[in-house]
Amino acid sequence: MGTMVSRTLSVHKEHEVLLKLEAAGLNNELAQKIIDSKGNDLATKVVCLIENDGFEPSTSQNRARKIMGRNFFGIEEAIKHFGVNPGRAQTVALSEVPFTEEVLRASKDTHVLVAVFPMSILDIRDKVKHKLFCGHENSWYNKEAFAKDRGEIGWHLVRKHAVSNSTSKNWGEQEALLAGNEETPSARVCVYTIIGHYLAEGERLFKNIHVRTSSIDSNSHRVDVGFLDRDGLLVSSWWDDHRDDIVGVSSARKP
Repeated sequence: MGTMVSRTLSVHKEHEVLLKLEAAGLNNELAQKIIDSKGNDLATKVVCLIENDGFEPSTSQNRARKIMGRNFFGIEEAIKHFGVNPGRAQTVALSEVPFTEEVLRASKDTHVLVAVFPMSILDIRDKVKHKLFCGHENSWYNKEAFAKDRGEIGWHLVRKHAVSNSTSKNWGEQEALLAGNEETPSARVCVYTIIGHYLAEGERLFKNIHVRTSSIDSNSHRVDVGFLDRDGLLVSSWWDDHRDDIVGVSSARKP
């Protein structure tokens, strides 16, 4: 007796799918190519294309993913974890990764390469489980402009750890530690990176530390993020002159 195969689709659903594929141009020759594909490779690619809402990565994106490995959060990850539905203009805007292979290789263990879509901190929070953020409906920043800012689409190469020796320093002293090819990312970019990377890889960035960002709250205090533990990511703020041994500074490579 042959091996029983577990079916996930009803006969009716299979018929509907087949009719759609035939209407799109599937013929006997193409169907046979799928059947003969080594390791079911063609069928796997079709399913992957469907999962990614028809998105196909560019050569530049594939090269970057290969270099960065687990430290890559691309369009596919944004679709899967943040429910993004990218339009053509957005996929075009992200088609070329604006960092050289040399920079990526030098950063592959210390940074996360992130395709950041125009999503605010509040948008991100609403797309994921409540437990990933400390507080929710009653958070102090719910009405803050920085938390509502959706920003622009683009690639960001964000450092996975606070800048070395940046704790117990004020904002001016922390800024002075950044190299000429570095900048401090916004709170939005930091939150996007921290939550996205955790959902994709299960790694908690800034688990035991806060990092200052370039964002400012309505009281002109510097916004910082961090302490992604079982209570969720904490978004808070400090005045620029404040020094603390648990407050460092975030950084990202300039394109």
